[in-house]
Amino acid sequence: MKHLVKKVTWYFFIFLCIVIGLYPLLYFFVDRSFGLLASKSPDLLKDTFWNIAFYGHIIFGGLALLIGWSQFSLKLRTQHINWHKGIGKIYIISVLISGLCGIYIGFYATGGLISQTGFIGLGLVWLSTTLLGFKSIKEGNIKQHQNFMTFSYAACFAAVMLRIWLPLLTISIGDFIPAYRIVAWLCWVPNIIVAYFIVKLKK
Repeated sequence: MKHLVKKVTWYFFIFLCIVIGLYPLLYFFVDRSFGLLASKSPDLLKDTFWNIAFYGHIIFGGLALLIGWSQFSLKLRTQHINWHKGIGKIYIISVLISGLCGIYIGFYATGGLISQTGFIGLGLVWLSTTLLGFKSIKEGNIKQHQNFMTFSYAACFAAVMLRIWLPLLTISIGDFIPAYRIVAWLCWVPNIIVAYFIVKLKK
């Protein structure tokens, strides 16, 4: 029974990563009032640099989420090490682009300072844990690499949690702005806490 629960949880986790990883594609098929863009001012939506950062963030963030889950597959790591390395390189490049873009657009987050610090903090944690994970594997420290990348993907998984929490909080509170301020932190801080216990249990 325990094995079945673990297997179902794993496949559900993969499902969420793939679905939300592909979610950014919707922004290319709907009008500019879709999703989070609906909360942005007309002037900001016309800003070329902000648009480059926004689409850079969602495209490469989606790619990181879409492929990153596979790096936790023991079978891939042991039987297809070259695939693991190749996907890892794509993941790191995607994080660098999406993370830097995310920090920039974080300064323009809806909801003011609370939202801004939440999303900028997420970007900094995502970038730093990913770079530390890359540094660790270059130094041959596999265990430390695995630990840092666990934290990295926990930060990446914020994209999934945001889309789960935001509609629930908006409905329960009845107002998008306070819900968004909460989600700016709720979408990633619990993930990092869970990652901490995963790493601790592995030790």
